[in-house]
Amino acid sequence: MAYGAAAAPAEQQDWPAYGGQDGTHYSSLSQINRDNVKKLVVAWKYDTGEKGGIEASPIIVGKVLYATTPRRSVIALDAASGKLIWRFEFDLQGQVLTRGVSYWSDGHQSRIFAGARNYLYALDAATGKVIPSFGENGRIDLRKGLREPYQQQSVELTTPGSIYKDLIIVGGANPETHPAPPGDVRAFDVRTGALRWTFHTIPRPGEFGFDTWPKDAWKNAGAANNWAGMTVDPKRGIVYVPTGSAVFDFYGGDRIGNDLFADSLIALDASTGKRIWHFQGVHHDLWDRDFPAPPAMVTVTRDGKRIDAIAQTTKSGLLFVFDRSTGKSLFPIQELPFPPSNVPGEVTSPTQPLPTAPAPYTQQSTTIDTLTNRTPEAHAWAVKQFSTMIGGGQFVPPSVDKLTIDMPGFAGGGEWGGTAVDPSTGVLYVNANDTAWLVGLTVPPPPGSLGERVYQNQCSGCHGINRAGSPPAIPALWGIEGILTEQEIAGIIRQGRGRMPPFNSLSDEQVQAVVRYLTKAPQQQQRPPKPNAHAAAAASAEPVAAEGAGASHATDDMPYKTIGFRRFTDPDGYPATAPPWGTLSAIDLNTGKYLWKIPFGEYPELVAKGMANTGSDNYGGPVVTAGGLIFIGATVFDQKFHAYDKSTGKLLWETKLPFSGLATPATYLVNGKQYVVIAAGGGQSSRKPSGGVYVAFALP
Repeated sequence: MAYGAAAAPAEQQDWPAYGGQDGTHYSSLSQINRDNVKKLVVAWKYDTGEKGGIEASPIIVGKVLYATTPRRSVIALDAASGKLIWRFEFDLQGQVLTRGVSYWSDGHQSRIFAGARNYLYALDAATGKVIPSFGENGRIDLRKGLREPYQQQSVELTTPGSIYKDLIIVGGANPETHPAPPGDVRAFDVRTGALRWTFHTIPRPGEFGFDTWPKDAWKNAGAANNWAGMTVDPKRGIVYVPTGSAVFDFYGGDRIGNDLFADSLIALDASTGKRIWHFQGVHHDLWDRDFPAPPAMVTVTRDGKRIDAIAQTTKSGLLFVFDRSTGKSLFPIQELPFPPSNVPGEVTSPTQPLPTAPAPYTQQSTTIDTLTNRTPEAHAWAVKQFSTMIGGGQFVPPSVDKLTIDMPGFAGGGEWGGTAVDPSTGVLYVNANDTAWLVGLTVPPPPGSLGERVYQNQCSGCHGINRAGSPPAIPALWGIEGILTEQEIAGIIRQGRGRMPPFNSLSDEQVQAVVRYLTKAPQQQQRPPKPNAHAAAAASAEPVAAEGAGASHATDDMPYKTIGFRRFTDPDGYPATAPPWGTLSAIDLNTGKYLWKIPFGEYPELVAKGMANTGSDNYGGPVVTAGGLIFIGATVFDQKFHAYDKSTGKLLWETKLPFSGLATPATYLVNGKQYVVIAAGGGQSSRKPSGGVYVAFALP
């Protein structure tokens, strides 16, 4: 419950924060249960009328549902009918990606806090009007205070801030390339917008962890940022902050050292920002191994004693569980050796930390025995490709001019949807991607123009030196001159789009040079092979950067760029490794043992050919209830919303959504009736249209 809010009456139960209460995605509601879930029907729909996909998890307070739209609005709906109460539209150009809003009340006034690009807005919860006394005319510019000149910094608040008493605590998503600001964690006064404290994730002189970076890194290194959100323990006054990688993601010759506090879970005093304890999950990250979601608070039984714990999911498919107060791991963690890099100038960490339990919830390596057998032709192709690549598993460093198979891939393992935890049992539920990606480094050819040089430095990290991208999630940039005007391309570079951040540091001359390079590059440059129907995506697809990454030392001086950074798929566009390609697991945190694990997600066209239960890409997390249920959308290709038996993993009910439900649902009680609501927007690696519809279900 938001700080200061009155207790909900028996006929009403809220879902007042992103991730529910305590980051657990848990509800004590049981009106909808194992016995009647098959009777669920649509209670209401609200179509935002916008395209572009939506990943938001709504919050529900006092019979009002607060949410965001795919483009640039905050909405308040009647939670029982879905009727619009108010709508606030950000005064910003282009699309704004955000996964929801935050709610605060002192019992007299109530506020909604919404991030939009580099701004944090405060709105009156009753009217949706901006509160002028907050910050500068109702908003804070989050670029200010990070690094000067602030106008050239780029930070976006894609995940809602966390509320503690009269503070809102925020991180932000940073760009992929230099210049990028540091990933400072900051707390602002909810009434005035005044800055109350800052924690530097790239330590400054005299701060803990400073010696894990080169001495001047704090001046010019970027990221190590919290883009995924946080979890607050109001009883202890602790905020738990997961962070992502420092970058350049795949080369760290300019940031030799372990790079605290990148890839860490940090326990901070929520009132002051002082570090209480921390754990770093990846030393000197070269694999984009972010901690991608807020951790979940849980109480477990160990040797007959009850222990308040915090459980952190990872892109690596590893699960870490710590004592909430001390940071002591509840399961032994071993520092195991891994191979050094053969890239000149790179110095990898000799060891990485791995928990002895629970076992990883995704595959940890790719071998010739784990390649696809979908068809004999696909298998033969995968074997041939595998012979040209570097296999192995976790923490194999990228190489120059040769692709390394990264497993789990850059999209997880676990992703931003996070986990659900049942406090009555101590069981954690996690959905995961189980597909491989490819990465490699190359010494780029000398750029032939200003536009090519800027493209290599700013864009090739995602879209590749050859502009091939990784369609459809990361579009190819060949042929966009026939789809977008030069003005539209320049606008996307300036304003960002989807997860692609705005490039505020580029001058008008540099932007126009990139536009000329993209639209007028010599046609004799080698194009990538024409993609097949399944893998194809139009160049007008939403650009996507690997969320949460940051920048490193001056990129103009970086000796390597990425080749690869794309999915390892067969010629028909399906994963080139063997299924399952997505999973849903139940892990008993009291023992570290798995209760069950099932394939999660399907490709409808493969099901029609008799190939079901393959699993698939999935984004958005689960919700678990006292009614014995797990509710989850998340599956990219089949557009389904599912209910599983939390004890067995048995599918009890599913329905098709207007678009894929790539968001975490919420459940609540209004006027004595339980509802389950999910945002359906599509997107990610699906070829299907995207939109933005909220769909609520209830019993007849």
